[in-house]
Amino acid sequence: MKSFKQFTLIMLLTGLSLSACQNSSQKADKETSANKKITKVAWGQADGKEVDLYTLTNSKGTEVKITNYGGTVTSWIVPDNKGNKSSIVLGFDSLSGYLAKPPYFGALIGRYGNRIGKGIFKIDTATYKLAVNNGENHLHGGNKGYDKVVWDVTPADSTASLTLTYLSKDGEEGYPGNLKITVVYTLTDDNELLIDYSAETDKPTVVNLTNHSYFNLTGDVNNTILNHTLQVNADKYTPVDKGLIPTGELKDVKGTPFDFIQPHKIGERIAAVEGGYDHNFVLTRKGTDLELVATLADSLSGRKLEVYTTEPGLQFYSGNFLDGTIKTSDGKAINIHTGLCLETQHFPDSPNKPQFPSTLLKPGEKYHTVTKYKVSVN
Repeated sequence: MKSFKQFTLIMLLTGLSLSACQNSSQKADKETSANKKITKVAWGQADGKEVDLYTLTNSKGTEVKITNYGGTVTSWIVPDNKGNKSSIVLGFDSLSGYLAKPPYFGALIGRYGNRIGKGIFKIDTATYKLAVNNGENHLHGGNKGYDKVVWDVTPADSTASLTLTYLSKDGEEGYPGNLKITVVYTLTDDNELLIDYSAETDKPTVVNLTNHSYFNLTGDVNNTILNHTLQVNADKYTPVDKGLIPTGELKDVKGTPFDFIQPHKIGERIAAVEGGYDHNFVLTRKGTDLELVATLADSLSGRKLEVYTTEPGLQFYSGNFLDGTIKTSDGKAINIHTGLCLETQHFPDSPNKPQFPSTLLKPGEKYHTVTKYKVSVN
């Protein structure tokens, strides 16, 4: 009888435990499915951490996929003027494509986006030496920039929004200070992808965060971007040396192939630019608020991309180093000029150019910048 009572008690406790686990599981399922605008799937591992792929969906059915590996925008699917849906950014449908280290497709870039001459800069009397990973210069945060780390992600409760966080430790890639970074991606019902960056440090450091999406508004890398029309609100640009480091001059765009004050096709004058476009444009701004600074349009698809930012500069890169060795997930070669970047930023090599807007961040200060990309169809 005693044995039977013990058995009954064990069965009762087991049942209660299973019920609790089931309720807990149901609660977790309910919590993950409560926000219908965000879905998540497991996508593999990197650096011993779980990598996930999130899909943000708005009321129009537009989808933006973002992975916590590199904070990367992997696709942005919108219809063209015939209703055909395709991605307007270059990317891959599996993690392996990004682990192969493509040229920053869709990634968050830091600690310093763009180049720092010879990988050296000073703050007060201290000299800092960074990785030299682009000729003799430092590019996009070094050998392992923010594009190659796994970010922590918190999905929003009811909106198509993700909050990504990362602690960049003092000395990482040679940069001083523990930098706490937060980046919020939000897909609105107006087909806008809003990127809100903020950061704080415990030691003086330099910060220049951006997103490195490659756009092709046709949605097909069989088409180049040379027939895209570009307009940029900039009456000056920063000329560069052979290593693409700014000379320090702010040069008028008038009378040059860099004049996009009025819309021009990208291929119209690209042959007159040695190596193609990979230059910082000094934006003509009215203030410090979010402003429309550039418009990209494609007559083939009818798609238009508007760029808004609080930043003083915009790097226009025409995909000059794409050479066909990288293939899309469906096997198409990604050739030269089949994607372009419009990276909102402070100017390249600003830590070594005191005449440029400063990128210095001190303890007690908050780095904050906002960029918005808006897609529409004519």
